[in-house]
Amino acid sequence: MSGKKGRQKETIKKVLSYLKQYRIFLVISLILAAASVAMQLYIPILIGNAIDLIVKKGQVDFAGMFEVLKQMIVVIGITAVCQWLMNVCNNKITYNTIRDVRKQAFDKLQILPLKYVDGRSQGEIVSRIIADVDQFADGLLMGFTQFFTGLITIIGTLLFMLSVNITITVVVVIVTPLSLVVASFIAKRTYSMFQAQSEARGEQTAFIDEMVGNQKVVQAFGHEDEALERFDEINEKLADCSLKATFYSSITNPATRFVNNVVYAGVGLVGALYAVKGGITVGQLSCFLSYANQYTKPFNEISGVVTELQNALACAARIFELIEEEPQTPEDTDAVTVTTPSGDVALCHVDFSYVPEKPLIQDFNLMVKPGQRVAIVGPTGCGKTTLINLLMRFYDVNSGTIAIGIDDATGKNANMTDVDHLTRKSLRLSYGMVLQETWLRAGTIRDNISMGKPDATDEEVIAAAKASHAHSFIKRLPQGYDTVISEDGGSLSQGQKQLLCITRVMLSLPPMLILDEATSSIDTRTEIRIQRAFAKMMEGRTSFIVAHRLSTIQEADIILVMRDGNIIEQGNHETLLEEKGFYYELFNSQFAR
Repeated sequence: MSGKKGRQKETIKKVLSYLKQYRIFLVISLILAAASVAMQLYIPILIGNAIDLIVKKGQVDFAGMFEVLKQMIVVIGITAVCQWLMNVCNNKITYNTIRDVRKQAFDKLQILPLKYVDGRSQGEIVSRIIADVDQFADGLLMGFTQFFTGLITIIGTLLFMLSVNITITVVVVIVTPLSLVVASFIAKRTYSMFQAQSEARGEQTAFIDEMVGNQKVVQAFGHEDEALERFDEINEKLADCSLKATFYSSITNPATRFVNNVVYAGVGLVGALYAVKGGITVGQLSCFLSYANQYTKPFNEISGVVTELQNALACAARIFELIEEEPQTPEDTDAVTVTTPSGDVALCHVDFSYVPEKPLIQDFNLMVKPGQRVAIVGPTGCGKTTLINLLMRFYDVNSGTIAIGIDDATGKNANMTDVDHLTRKSLRLSYGMVLQETWLRAGTIRDNISMGKPDATDEEVIAAAKASHAHSFIKRLPQGYDTVISEDGGSLSQGQKQLLCITRVMLSLPPMLILDEATSSIDTRTEIRIQRAFAKMMEGRTSFIVAHRLSTIQEADIILVMRDGNIIEQGNHETLLEEKGFYYELFNSQFAR
């Protein structure tokens, strides 16, 4: 319990730190709240004065009542303006704060290490940035709108009641703590329930995102029934958490209302006895009953706000967890920008594992000369794609070094530089990547091709498309290169999407290439053409080729055969076949009659 309280306090401190820059609006909101409450509390006095002007039948001071009515209209008008301006300030504070939180969360997402995104479902991350922040906004807005107004109303009402009659005010104050005790008792039990509800909502969002994004795979494998069972299980869990959280938060209002009615009855009884004895007038009694009602009403509102704030704080804690995640290793202050990479790549005694207790790549050594074609083959899970991740510095090595060559001013000598001392952007711009999984964004075909070279001319784009054999299918599209596609390619086939990704690399032609099953979704006839285009493209460029189909890498200068994160064989196609080792077995398993 103490741990939960500590986390709540920490979350509140973080929320307050975001509110600091909007403190001027906060001060204005408090002043307007005080003015609004003062005006509202002045109205019962005017009503009491009007009642006291009715002496008996035929003895009514209509002139005095008319003056009181004019004062009431003015007071109500001022109250309305104050409340409107207060709501404007509260909305500005809330939604500006939410904008800042969401922007900071998204900015943090850009610098988080890839392992954070790989280790969590996309839906769960989206749920934090969208759903949790929205819930936080609702609680924050309610807090500003009702919490401060309620507190000021309670304090102001007490002062006004004390000015009218101290004894009746004491009765009110004695009974009031019951309401606070009830609200506190319930609030303590709602935070953990709202936290569980928030986590279950994130799990559900993640599952829905996964199922919708992979609907074809689900149907192809007949996984619909299992998916429905899993959804029902998560949905039931969310319903259970939501029911418990809603139940406890819902009983707060009836419980405090009961206490408030006791207060109202007590004021009515004691006030009536005083009025009979002549201690107060009927108008003052009416005023006191109105105050008793106004005094107890904020307790209902505050109790509702407290339970809503529990939900808001639980959601805020989740978004702050994302914001406070450890970012990727920062670049050196004197990091070098790669402008003229030579094509040399060296890996020395590299160790890497995704999970500490499961070693993957161990004592990996490799020296690649400019223009060499390096093919990487091996069974699934041997570390082929992991090696690509390390070359691009999507992940940092646990130990050892990866270095690339940078030409000096003469262009004749290459200085090997550790990638840790290079800017990530310039390192990644030195590579051109074509992956098995395609990635296209919403926009025109031209926009997607020129992504790596935004200033490319139409002639350059068309030339790259012709080189990758994508020009013919692009011309058949409704608007050709100006055809707008949705995210991930829309109605384009997988092969067409992969051709566009190949065209993108053809256009920019960086000095080093990474081809990870680059032709896996293309028909055999087109693949032969593209392999020729690749051969031309790779001339003079250092290339890393990951392939399962060994027919595509027979012309590589070096073939690395990997197993369990280690290079177990190394050589060209002919020498590896002559050794009759693991590569020989792999090759024969694909081409044996």
